[in-house]
Amino acid sequence: MAEQIGRELVYREYLMREEMLYHAPYNPEMEFYNAVKTGDEKAVEKTLKVDFCRKKGFGELSENRVQSFKYHFAITAAMLARYCTSGGMEHEQAYMISDYYILEADKVATLKEISALHRRMVRDYTRRMKAIRENPVYSPHIVKCIHYIYDHLHEKIYLDDVADEIGLDPSYLSRLFRQEMGMPVSEYIMRKKIETAANMLEYAEYTPTEIANILAFSSQSYFVSVFKRFTGTTPGRYRNR
Repeated sequence: MAEQIGRELVYREYLMREEMLYHAPYNPEMEFYNAVKTGDEKAVEKTLKVDFCRKKGFGELSENRVQSFKYHFAITAAMLARYCTSGGMEHEQAYMISDYYILEADKVATLKEISALHRRMVRDYTRRMKAIRENPVYSPHIVKCIHYIYDHLHEKIYLDDVADEIGLDPSYLSRLFRQEMGMPVSEYIMRKKIETAANMLEYAEYTPTEIANILAFSSQSYFVSVFKRFTGTTPGRYRNR
């Protein structure tokens, strides 16, 4: 039990690596994120009338003002990814967009450039979320299934547990998932564990042994075997490359 709690805490910490607490008022910020999540372009444009680097309530995260707003930009990008994922955007896509804009923010040198990039990022997420709502890619049950999997990658995930969580018969869920996703639930789970492991190797300092434990693989050797099957290389070589 203690080991599982430890894995969950580490996994949660990894998922929320860029998420820090805002000092700004809660409701306006949450309304902003919900507007993006629902693809409400009109509401989003109202929030963008206030320049990102002129908003009140941001804490000082660095003595350098530009660097401080770069940190806040990264926080916003991570929060948008989380909200859009909960709204139906594929987890991998949401964080790919987040990582892209954070890297772009690292290149700019002025507050004006940060604000312009912030508007671009927010509109990008909003437009994508509007498209998802108007043309949903997956059924609501599969979206819930995907969210459950992402939230429990630190555990051994069983089809019966997923089905029970979303209120479907396991056999029906299995058929529906294969129909919409093009693969069995078990393969999808393993793919997402390996994608997460690859990100942890690339962006964090965890060892392969720690990652195998965090993602609930039965042993390090099994983790290495599965990792190699999906990526064509071992965790150690992947990190070096």
